[in-house]
Amino acid sequence: PASPIGTSGAVLSPVVGTVYLSPGPGEPPFVTVGQPIQAGQTVLLIEAMKTFNEVKAHRTGTIARILVASGQAVEFGELLAVIE
Repeated sequence: PASPIGTSGAVLSPVVGTVYLSPGPGEPPFVTVGQPIQAGQTVLLIEAMKTFNEVKAHRTGTIARILVASGQAVEFGELLAVIE
């Protein structure tokens, strides 16, 4: 589905799985809204079939929105976050 915010800053899910916003329970999140981010920096993890896949920023910018919660199931291609 088309996103109303455009796609240049969209961080999309590369796989079906479960989202984790931090490296482990009780640890700080990889990124927060308003935080500057560099291309290649980890935004979140998606666990798929017992494998943790790092989802990395595809561009440098600022985290404008995080649209998922830790533990949430996501679909392939789902919008996870926005980098402005």
